[in-house]
Amino acid sequence: MKTLPKNSVRKAHPTLAGTAIRAWSSLLCCALGLLLGGAPLRAADFFIHDGDRVVFLGDSITEQRLYTTYIEAYALSRHPSWKLTFRNAGWGGDTSWLRTRSETNEGLLFASDEARQMEMIHRAVDFGLRRDVLPLNPTVVLVNFGMNDHYYQPFRPDIFRAYVRSEAEIARILEANGARVALLTPQPIEDKRADPDQDVRNQSLLRFSDGLRDVAARANAAFVDEFDPYMAAMLASQSATIGRGHDGVHPGPAGHTIMAWAILKGLGATPLVSSVTIDGQAARVESAQGCKVDGIHGGNGALDFIRTDDALPMPIDPKADSALGLVPVLNDLDVYELKITGLPAGEYTVKIDGETVATVKAAELAEGWNLARSAGPAAAQAQGLLDLVVRKNDTYYRRWRSVQLYSAPDWAVPASELEERRQAELKRLDKEIADLEASMDAARQPKPHHFLISPAPKGS
Repeated sequence: MKTLPKNSVRKAHPTLAGTAIRAWSSLLCCALGLLLGGAPLRAADFFIHDGDRVVFLGDSITEQRLYTTYIEAYALSRHPSWKLTFRNAGWGGDTSWLRTRSETNEGLLFASDEARQMEMIHRAVDFGLRRDVLPLNPTVVLVNFGMNDHYYQPFRPDIFRAYVRSEAEIARILEANGARVALLTPQPIEDKRADPDQDVRNQSLLRFSDGLRDVAARANAAFVDEFDPYMAAMLASQSATIGRGHDGVHPGPAGHTIMAWAILKGLGATPLVSSVTIDGQAARVESAQGCKVDGIHGGNGALDFIRTDDALPMPIDPKADSALGLVPVLNDLDVYELKITGLPAGEYTVKIDGETVATVKAAELAEGWNLARSAGPAAAQAQGLLDLVVRKNDTYYRRWRSVQLYSAPDWAVPASELEERRQAELKRLDKEIADLEASMDAARQPKPHHFLISPAPKGS
């Protein structure tokens, strides 16, 4: 198994590993405490690298294009000079044996001996990957199956065997074609009950997740756990519906943000956007990471300077704000810090490019204030990037599913005319996608910003 960075989610709380069902109530405080920890990593530790072509492969949860979009937006905003492309190949109802892409007799699949089962798995997986994934020339593929695979039932060894063998075959074919593979566990089911860890379906998903780790160890693939941290957040919140989706299987933006947090941590994503420490009395920069500060000067109790960052803060979907109170997304992935020591006690107004973004106490500034959610113009720029990523991903989905794979009945249109129109529409959509990606590249380039920190008016 590939060695993951030292803050891999699984390694971050080893007490939650193993094949036995967790004693969640007794481990919860310990688990959440460990999830908060972890030393900052270097960009070199991140599973995604400069020049990568990343493909997400999964079921309807991947097809929702939410956690995938958030991961993409993180990578683009954190590494604005990197050349990266992302494509989503999620398909509703799919499984690790790619049943929606190649018809499979599942009763026979589960009942077959190993040789026959592997023959069926290879045929289905090879067809699906060669049609939907390999033509994209991926260098990284993030594989997220398991939710449909377990059949929403108590654990069944016959289905489990098909699952682990299918995941191994996916990894084998992808790696043989030059891709680095990360195998992702599913998240838990979120039905309205006080004890989601006792849901037999979640107990089955847990065993599938633990089995996937063993697959990764044998297949030279990376392993990322979503199940444990998501379940811990559900139990800590005393609500089994933290994902705010329309059902227990498909989370809304809040749940997908938790998923993206767990996946990014498991892939070695770094927390630091940038950080600057200023001696407020001397109006002097003490240190700067990921940014530079120019033209600093003070007077009349105020400080102003120009700050130019190497990256943007990670955009957070406005519909996902509730997730920020459940898991430490900002601490783990979005530290955009301003630290000013030596200021007299009191409150200070922070303006960026003339826009008042916050009122902060001197003690908070002295400790180091994470302004990722109060970054004014920089945050707005990051949100603009997120909007472009959403548009690009929706456009690619239409291209792939509605045009590339569209098949009209023979009586509807002559085959030659259909293919001519298909190729013309593919060309048009490819240009639209390329234009959106050019706009994304421009939108993720940081800009210098003027900061003014001054005593807040009395009574403000």
